[in-house]
Amino acid sequence: MQLNTLTHAPGARKERVRVGRGIGSGLGKTCGRGHKGSYARTGKGKIKPGFEGGQMPLQRRLPKVGFRSKLKIDTAEVLLYKLALVEGDTIDFAALRAAKLVPSTAKYAKIVLKGGIDKKIVLKGIATTAGARAAIEAAGGKIEE
Repeated sequence: MQLNTLTHAPGARKERVRVGRGIGSGLGKTCGRGHKGSYARTGKGKIKPGFEGGQMPLQRRLPKVGFRSKLKIDTAEVLLYKLALVEGDTIDFAALRAAKLVPSTAKYAKIVLKGGIDKKIVLKGIATTAGARAAIEAAGGKIEE
């Protein structure tokens, strides 16, 4: 075998279709583009997504709805039973971050009821759900705003 004798496997390379080469080619004259219209023009084949032929597009006909709160995106949820991993009895946001219970991108934290807690803790500046608040207070802890 010589380098100059190497070729691609049969069928691996497909010849490109040469359009506009006469009536006998099957793709002469209009070259498979049909007559007139935007798709027959050069450089005009694509139309913008949502374009409806000049009619007011659906995304502009409908009203704007909804709102995404940045506060919700920046808040990390911490499960109640994981508070046992935090050292000390006073827990603030810095203590949660030190225990690696909240990601570095989070700006706020919220305690959610899952499992239980038997440790007496004091929460400072951390939001809680109603169920988590009741469980913490039942264990003898308290929540300071």
